[in-house]
Amino acid sequence: MKEQSERLGRDPIPSLLASLAVPAAVGMLVMALHSVIDTIYIARGVGTIGVAAVAISFPVQMFFLALAGALGIGGGSVISRALGAVDLDKANRAFGNILSMIIFVSLLGAFLGLVYLTPMLGLFGASDTIMPYACDYLGIILYGTISFAFGFSINNVVRAEGNAKMAMIIMIMSSVLNILFTPVFMFALNMGMRGAAFGTITAQGITAVYLLLYFITGRSSLSIKLSYLMPDIQLIKEILAIGASAFARQGSASVMLVIANNLLIYYGGDLAVAVLGIIHRVMMFTLMPILGIVQGTLPLVGFNYGAGKFMRVNSSITLAMKVSTIISFGAFLLVMTIPGLLMKIFTTDPNVIEMGKSALRIMFALSMTVGVQMITGGVFQALGKAREAFVMSLARQVLFLIPLLLLLPLFFDLTGVWLAFPLAELFSFLLALWLIRRHHTFFFSGSMNMAELSLEAGKSSE
Repeated sequence: MKEQSERLGRDPIPSLLASLAVPAAVGMLVMALHSVIDTIYIARGVGTIGVAAVAISFPVQMFFLALAGALGIGGGSVISRALGAVDLDKANRAFGNILSMIIFVSLLGAFLGLVYLTPMLGLFGASDTIMPYACDYLGIILYGTISFAFGFSINNVVRAEGNAKMAMIIMIMSSVLNILFTPVFMFALNMGMRGAAFGTITAQGITAVYLLLYFITGRSSLSIKLSYLMPDIQLIKEILAIGASAFARQGSASVMLVIANNLLIYYGGDLAVAVLGIIHRVMMFTLMPILGIVQGTLPLVGFNYGAGKFMRVNSSITLAMKVSTIISFGAFLLVMTIPGLLMKIFTTDPNVIEMGKSALRIMFALSMTVGVQMITGGVFQALGKAREAFVMSLARQVLFLIPLLLLLPLFFDLTGVWLAFPLAELFSFLLALWLIRRHHTFFFSGSMNMAELSLEAGKSSE
């Protein structure tokens, strides 16, 4: 409890960031590993067409991920700042409102998804060949929406109160259970694509129950009471304003994938869709540690900002920037060196491997800039600066990537689809640098001026 929150404002920054970010990064890596293994199961058990079906279905999952992320990250920012200001009542009310919103949006979303399943998948680019596989898979996944949304969203709350170890356990549990259940349903019960989906929702359901018990049994700083579940309009507005940036990032990624999949069907066929599905798994695995750094930084920055400890805010951001840049450069070197080996992990299809090698190198050409972008956006979320966080979240997908996807294939065909990704990274990186320059008091300790930083803090409510 209270001790796990108070240490955010007391312990040394490097050890705190390590204790918060390493469990988050490990959990994210395990989640990415389960996605990788799931793809391998499907590629070996169903074939390339199964991988393409998952890629077509993924925008729907990303949309629900966006909703859950918006509530968890937005609410987590409110909770961590409230705990820093020693306002436990506000923290509990924010937690209760998150729970209420999760129940509402997940049930509504699952219902609409199941009713409009086939036309939705057709809009998302499913060809006649892919459609039956995508329906089998997504038709099952949608039944587990509430447990998935609960687990993903509330895990951010657990991390916001400083309990990174528990957050890591939750992520690892979900992933390991998925890895264990999926082959049982797919191969032992001979359920194919539907088995892959059953394995996923079973794992998520068990994990959601375990996470709920964490709060009910009093192991958290927060508590669940009926009065806290009652809608609080002001809190809901604050949660959604901050969470809007997370929703914009994930939601726009969903829209981007729909556009990309349709373009890939047109310029490269089902094979190109499968290649992007595999590359997306490679991206998750190589760049997930940065998301762990971001998630470890959020409660650290939010708590100390709420407590008025601005030097600790600055030190946390500076260290996170350095570590995330090192990780993103490592991902760049890995992909540039062994793209073929990375593709062979997922498939034995020589055509997929050959196309994937070229696409991987192009798409990761500027991946070393990702760390700065992600930390910048996360910092603005933690500080409660909704406008800047929203701009950073929209930048890569909406402002840059989607227009480039629509434009470049007109001149470079399939290669234009791959080229859009590194160019979007470049423009997003330049935007991040511009925002960092505008808010330099938070990002650069060398130019730290306490009076200036206090004035900057006072503007956060504007």
